[in-house]
Amino acid sequence: MATRIPFLSLAPGGDRRDDEAIRAAIDRVVASGWFVLGPEVEAFESEFASAMGARYAVGVGSGTDALALTLRGLDIGDGDEVITAPLSAAYTALAVMIVGARPTFADVDPIRLTIDPDQIEAAIGPRTRAILPVHLYGQAADMERIEQIASRHHLPIVEDCCQAHCATAAGRPVGTIGVAGAFSFYPTKNLGALGDGGAVVTGDRALADRIKRLRNGGQTDRYHHESAGVNSRLDEIQAAIVRAGLPRLGEWTGRRRALAARYRHELRSIDVVAPVPECDAGHVYHLFVVRTRERRALQTSLDGHGIETLIHYPVPIPRQPALARVNPSDCPVAARACDEVLSLPLHPGLSDDNIDTVVAAMARFRPEAASKGRDECVH
Repeated sequence: MATRIPFLSLAPGGDRRDDEAIRAAIDRVVASGWFVLGPEVEAFESEFASAMGARYAVGVGSGTDALALTLRGLDIGDGDEVITAPLSAAYTALAVMIVGARPTFADVDPIRLTIDPDQIEAAIGPRTRAILPVHLYGQAADMERIEQIASRHHLPIVEDCCQAHCATAAGRPVGTIGVAGAFSFYPTKNLGALGDGGAVVTGDRALADRIKRLRNGGQTDRYHHESAGVNSRLDEIQAAIVRAGLPRLGEWTGRRRALAARYRHELRSIDVVAPVPECDAGHVYHLFVVRTRERRALQTSLDGHGIETLIHYPVPIPRQPALARVNPSDCPVAARACDEVLSLPLHPGLSDDNIDTVVAAMARFRPEAASKGRDECVH
């Protein structure tokens, strides 16, 4: 019987490979009797800021909250517009809507699939207050060009780094290029908790302090609320869990890159798919994504061989019903990508043989019609 290759397994003994450290972290918090905004959160904020190359980090309840609280910290709200990418988890745009602003979509680069700087320039209007690029699948957006545009128009950049822990853009850590970066610790992320969690990193102490107040009901001190904040606190147990994983993040990232390189080498002879190109050596491969016009048939075939795949993402954000009230512009490049992308299994728990098994199953696939795109990064 063929070995089944799940997309990911987060159960004990699965792909995390850090079960003992996690259990020790949980036991430490339970024994302390301190569960919200205590020493684990403080220690994690310091350690995570250092690991991401930032001066400050603020732990919050989720990656969505990290984005929304940063926008609030910049006084972005009703009547304002934020330019962002149409190809991402919908939470990127929902965070903009949470603060009362309107997400404006700039289509993606057809090769890189991150937000197209030329489209950003065209989308800027009198109400634009920020640019929110997404570092998609673990690869940084074209930050050099985005910075140039932001500088010309005096706009802050808020980076969505929720899929890009430890990624770099032309050698610079993501999250430190704009005014702030938002990270998620959802369990499937490269650095995951056992529940929701997130963090903002920034070099701006005033912004960090404001986000700390906003995450805790707007309190300046206990029972004194300066502003209408929210309840979005990274709890002690989740902070301890991500602290346990942080020392191994570099090792895990290296393994992801090695597996991705193996995929790229082995897939060169398979005409049915084209991997999304690696346009920056700082790619951390949260996902390994290929494009194919035969996605449904290929996914069904791989499932028959015991190989689980997923689609990130099947619907572009502007076409989500939740966005209808903001009357978003359609983004045809993103829409085409959403019809073609397929995520193959990739995580540190996989072996080289697992990758070879996936590739062999793809080589046996015989589509009715296939066209391989270019595995290159061009503009």
